[in-house]
Amino acid sequence: MKIKGKTVKFFIVVLLSVLLVALSFVLIKFDSKYATFEQKNETEDNVVTFKGTDYVLKDNIETFLLIGLDKFKEYNEYESFNNDQQADFLMLCILDNDNKVCDCLHINRDTMVDMSVLGVTGEKIDTVNQQICLSHAYGNGKEMSCYNTLQSVSSLLFGVKIKHFVSLSLDAVGIYNDLLGGVEIEVLDDFTGVDDTLIKGSTVNLNGDQALNYVKSRAGLEDSSNIARMNRQRQYMKALVEKTIYRINNDENFVVHSYPAMAEYILSDYSVKRFQKLVKSISGYKINDIKTIDGETKIRNNHIEFYPDYDSLNELVIDLFYQPLE
Repeated sequence: MKIKGKTVKFFIVVLLSVLLVALSFVLIKFDSKYATFEQKNETEDNVVTFKGTDYVLKDNIETFLLIGLDKFKEYNEYESFNNDQQADFLMLCILDNDNKVCDCLHINRDTMVDMSVLGVTGEKIDTVNQQICLSHAYGNGKEMSCYNTLQSVSSLLFGVKIKHFVSLSLDAVGIYNDLLGGVEIEVLDDFTGVDDTLIKGSTVNLNGDQALNYVKSRAGLEDSSNIARMNRQRQYMKALVEKTIYRINNDENFVVHSYPAMAEYILSDYSVKRFQKLVKSISGYKINDIKTIDGETKIRNNHIEFYPDYDSLNELVIDLFYQPLE
């Protein structure tokens, strides 16, 4: 399928990450008072040895953490540093600007990781080992929560710094799905009792409510694991990309017309001007298949916990962020 224009090509790179056509619509610049949030990068400028070879961090990469929140917009107003918004969807986009490659890493929200607990003024007061989705719950539900989530992902990836975030609330899924006129998928799981319109094995052009149920639900399903849900999310994103390409190729004003409906559901630290500059520079990048982290799921104290296989994770981090030392 032919794609028109440089903006659309980058538009698709981002979409592969998380329903993020929204990134092309509007990126809300973060409040400067949060710019001093501490994020350490333990590996920066260091040489690491892996399987007998020395590696250094790639010089010219750009990283975006895409955060899908499990709450709707009306729940997203918090004045304290406690909130109940979890990062239900996490995907990291890595742009390798030297090799002209885009990689995406889909992170299991149940992944156990060390994270910061924030006090009433936003300072770190403790470290706990919990599901990575909970890192967003420490903070104001906005920028500070996003930065705390960035730091947790950095901790998971052995200290590699994650530079930028884009978060969106659940509302955005159904709204954008309907702006497209629906997204067609083959239903992978049995949704009986959860959404009886989604019959396993059937082909459905999802409306907004169905799309939200499809990518969000796991309680009540035969396979209620987040692994199964992640499979559906990646399937939906692929179909979403294809439908987006179709709409843009047939309506060059589609993005502009969609802006008013999407703008209020998105938060990012990346300004519109910076995004426009980025669009111009990465139009021809190769998009690799979405990657995941190997590991084991366990049930502890009635909670689902995912424990990464650190040998394979180490290899993945080397592949995504490092290059051999010359």
